[in-house]
Order: sequence, then C-alpha cells, then structure tokens
Amino acid sequence: MKQHNQFYINGQWVEAKNPDWIDVVNPATETVIAQVAKGTKDDVDVAVQAARKAFTSWSETPSEERAQLIGLLAQKMSESIPEMARIISSEQGMPVHLCELIQAGGPVMAMSMHADMTALMDKVDIKGSVEIHKEAIGVCAFITPWNYPLHQIVGKVAPALAAGCTMVLKPSVETPLNAIKLAELMDEVGFPPGVFNLVNGSGSVVGEALSSHSEVDMVSFTGSTGAGTRVAAVAAETVKRVTLELGGKSAFIITEEAPLADAVSSGVQNVMSNCGQTCTALTRMLVPQSRYEEAVELAKATAEQITVGDPTDSASFMGPLVSKAQLEDVSGYIQKGIEEGARLVTGGKRPEGLETGYYLEPTIFADVNNQMAIAREEIFGPVLVIIPFKDEDDAVAIANDSPYGLSGGVWAKDIDSARAIAKKMRTGMVNLNGGSFSYEAPFGGYKMSGNGREWGEAGLEEFVELKSLLLSQN
Repeated sequence: MKQHNQFYINGQWVEAKNPDWIDVVNPATETVIAQVAKGTKDDVDVAVQAARKAFTSWSETPSEERAQLIGLLAQKMSESIPEMARIISSEQGMPVHLCELIQAGGPVMAMSMHADMTALMDKVDIKGSVEIHKEAIGVCAFITPWNYPLHQIVGKVAPALAAGCTMVLKPSVETPLNAIKLAELMDEVGFPPGVFNLVNGSGSVVGEALSSHSEVDMVSFTGSTGAGTRVAAVAAETVKRVTLELGGKSAFIITEEAPLADAVSSGVQNVMSNCGQTCTALTRMLVPQSRYEEAVELAKATAEQITVGDPTDSASFMGPLVSKAQLEDVSGYIQKGIEEGARLVTGGKRPEGLETGYYLEPTIFADVNNQMAIAREEIFGPVLVIIPFKDEDDAVAIANDSPYGLSGGVWAKDIDSARAIAKKMRTGMVNLNGGSFSYEAPFGGYKMSGNGREWGEAGLEEFVELKSLLLSQN
C-alpha cells in the first residue's frame, strides 16, 4: 500500500505540515489501496499564497504560450489514459473499459479543446467609444466530487488555465489518486510554479479554508446541495465569486408517439451507467398512462440484462458503488420507496455471487407518484422510478415539480416535437431523442441544482472579469 504524504505546491512536492491519513478504499475489494495525507488550514494558506504570487505573471503570459502548455498537458493525459483509467476504477468503481472512454478519455478531449479557447481572452468587444476587455478573475479554489473525478477537475482546471487564472484544487477524499496523477503530469509539462496547486483533505477543513480565504477570488464547487450551500455561505464573507454544480432529479418524458422500446432502454441505461452516481441521470421516467405497464415491463427487461460485476472484467456494465456509506444510503432509499407504497419491479439487493464489494442490482420502482421521497430526493444510485402522466401538459408539470433543474430528457416522434416540450422544462440541459453529452454544451442547472456553467465558451466566462475602457472622443 502506497502512502502519499505530499502536496503539490508552488511547482514542488512538499511534505504535509501535520500529516493525518485518508484511507483510499477499492470499492470492489473493500481493501485500503493507498493512504493520502490530510491537509490543514496552514497547508491551504501556503498553496493559496503560491497561487497569488504566480497570478500576475501567468495572467500576462501570451495566450499562445498558455495554449501550448495546455496542449502538451492534453497530450500527456492522452498517453496516460490506460493508467488513469485503472487508477479511477480502483478508487471509484466504474469498470476499467468504461473508464478509458468516459473517465479518462473524455477529459483528454476537454483539455485539448481549451488550448484553442485561450485566444478568446484576447478578443476586445467595441461598442462605440467603449472597449470591453477580458481579464482573468484571479486565484481560484476548486472543490471536486468523486463520481466523475477527473472529468470534474478538468471542467474547472482547463478553463481556468485558458483564462490565465491560478488555482488550488481539493479533490474528493474518496478519489484523490487521479488528482495526484494529474499533478504529476502537469509537473512534467512544466507549468510555472504556483499556477496549479493540489492540497488533499476534508471539506470541513481544506474546503472551508479555501472557501473563506481572503486571497481566493473564486470558488468553484461540485457536489451535494447541502455542501454547496455551506461553501456559498462561507465564501460570501469575502464577497468572492462562487459557482455551484449541485444535485439533480432529472425527468425523462416519453411521449405517446415515441418508439417506446428504444426510449425506455435508453432511459434505463442512462440511469444505470456509473451505478446511477451521475448528477444528470434521468432518474424519473415519465410515460403515458396508456402505455405505463408496457413501459414498466420493458424497463424491467432492460435492467435485468445489465451485467454487474468485477470492474476489471470487460463484460461488466456496472461495478460497485463508490463506498460502503453510499451503498447504505441508496439501500435506505430503496427501503423507503417500499414503505411509501411504490412497487419494487426488479433489483434492490446485492447481486448473487458478489459477496465482497459495494454492489447493488439495477433497481426499478413503479406505481410512483411525484410526492414520494424516491421521486423528489437525489438517491445517487442505480434506482429508476417510473411515473405515469395524463397528457403533455401533465408531463411537463410533473417534470418541473422538483427543487432541482439540472438535466432532463424528451423522446418524441421527432426532434421538433421533442424540442417544443424541452423548451417548457425548467432545467439547464435536455437530451432530445437520445442525444448525448457534449463538451461544447454549457453545463449547469436551475433552482437548487446550482448556478454558473461549465464547458464551452460559457464555462470560460466564469473565470473572466470584464473591464470597460471609456475612450475620449477628443
């Protein structure tokens, strides 16, 4: 078992000031595979000061030079995809073959895209006698989750680098190993000291210290709504910018005219991917009352065909959930659904033959109404609820009757019909007829799903301050 007792600060690996340990557990074997030092408020302060010292020089570095370094980093990441996939699988649980595509491969594409986006910082908008210039916001603090760990890190680090910001990253305590590997790659590329800093540790210590630090200009947080509101409250004391990507309970509307089998199969697989540990998962499937039982049977058949197993087996679609605590939490929701009167169609228990590891069967509930806890609260596990609707207006009303508004889906007879329904949904992103995720699409939510956007030009703009120059007319 390897121990990581260093943080990456000011271009060097430095010893933790007061080392305590985070156990990194492989969720498939339930064994401790590494220990990582916990940071303190003092570690955070050293890292923030390094980022502050580096900011002026880095923000004034020509965009072409920043683009070259970002491109080199993307190349290093590409070369490391197999290793990074194994690392993430070992600490998070997604099957390795899917990690290569999703958890490691996707972030490479995203990082590469941001090399070209550095040039956006050079564009000056002219309105009569006014010039509007873009400047980097400053020192950024990033607090990232465990479900798509590298993806979420890159969603913050890449645009910050492109904009000319410096940063301190605190990854999730469940999945710190991929962040350490990324820091190693950044060190190999040769980013100037202090541009990127890594301090591992708990949210209550490292996260709070970053959010409240007077030398941090922006905090970008991805995680639970409860933790996000705490970050926002702490950050408000120093009036810094805060972006929050929080929870979701997304609705998937399948219309009367939609190809039901295709739509239901797609919806079930969407939820069960990554064991349902996806903030955008379409966990509320809304189907016409006239086709309800047919949809339930199709969902059952699809779920029961999904292979749950060893993450190193290429036949596995689902591995384990990330932790014992997560498994217990999801299992508690399943019990709550039964107690609420929902019909457990399939799943809900540990798969046969998998006695070790935090495994759970794909789970489908029917006879659900939108007031049940399993329809309103984010379960963050492989649990789908199916809700009937009377007509299109009823479907939209059910979809919008949620404290969240992160994602959604519509499957209709054609794209135009799906688009018309999607425009009525109060949510930040909607998949139409099986549309897939894109790094070009601004990502973020309405209501309690957060504020701000990631990816695309909108994601870069979160790291920008606008300066207006008012020119003399003489």
